[in-house]
Amino acid sequence: MKAAFYRFIAILMLVIPGLMATYGFLAVKDAWFAQFDLTAADPGIQWGKLLLGLLLFGAGVAFIGGWIFFRDRKRNYVAPRFRAKKRKKG
Repeated sequence: MKAAFYRFIAILMLVIPGLMATYGFLAVKDAWFAQFDLTAADPGIQWGKLLLGLLLFGAGVAFIGGWIFFRDRKRNYVAPRFRAKKRKKG
């Protein structure tokens, strides 16, 4: 039972950054295409939404990318230059 709970927590740790990245992408898209909406009262880029979207997208993608990188490094799936350095004795 304990292992199932830990796996659920691990899935949530990946789903939440994924949702952040998804919302960030959609916010950037909405902010960018708002400048082409001629029916709006103030057409133009919504800078606050654009910057928040970039921040959320970057943070979500960086977290998931880092998680995959460190998992692959642990399983020795990465290129030799990314493998952990071995310490010399002495």
